[in-house]
Amino acid sequence: MEIIGYVASVLIGISLGLIGGGGSILTVPVLVYLFAVEPAAATFYSLFVVGTTSGVGSLSYFRRKEISLKTAAVFGLPSIIAVYLARHYLVAAIPDILFTIGDFTLTKNGLLMLLFAILMVAASYSMIRKRVVEERGADDSLNIGLLILQGLFVGTVTGLIGAGGGFLIIPALVNFVRLPMKTAVGTSLLIITVNSLSGFFLNLDEPGVNWSLLLAVTGIAIIGIVIGSFLASKINGAKLKPAFGWFVLAMGVYILLRQLLG
Repeated sequence: MEIIGYVASVLIGISLGLIGGGGSILTVPVLVYLFAVEPAAATFYSLFVVGTTSGVGSLSYFRRKEISLKTAAVFGLPSIIAVYLARHYLVAAIPDILFTIGDFTLTKNGLLMLLFAILMVAASYSMIRKRVVEERGADDSLNIGLLILQGLFVGTVTGLIGAGGGFLIIPALVNFVRLPMKTAVGTSLLIITVNSLSGFFLNLDEPGVNWSLLLAVTGIAIIGIVIGSFLASKINGAKLKPAFGWFVLAMGVYILLRQLLG
């Protein structure tokens, strides 16, 4: 299973490189089901894998000046705060066993995977649907209040279930900020980098980090994002989103059924 896991790790990077998101949607299931990492630890590990990989992927967008630093700052700062609070207090406050009904017991790990699966299904919808919006320049006036609220929401999601939030960030940047798609992808990668790595290192007091696994998966994912960034210049990532969305939907339904049916 580990060999399959390392192959899947390449897909994490390719997804981030091509469409600026989706990597975290793959990371947690890969760690849980292919590397047998406990879900609570997997959501923590995911922050490092996705954050580091996204940082590498954002470099090419920096060179092409396809990142809106102002948008990233307004969106990213409240996200960092929300990631820390969610990881440090919200996750820690969830009891190991929430309740038992008959033969069914909902544990902390089970809850995290259920939340992750529900988010996967919701994310798949935003990827599958087709919505045409009017783009505008990256430096136009921003709705500061709306961006802060969205940053807080994405940061909470990132801290709770280890998802970088690209599938939430990009629709917000395209639909509300009206960034061009490629600029939205580059800005998303920068925001994911800051959110995820800050969430990981601010909570590094969590015990028993398997650094050998973490660095191996991250290294392979970085190879994937280099491939994905190269392909992004040749392929329209927006056209790949619906296909990836159906894949994410299938994975989300699988995880839901696995958790609910045991």
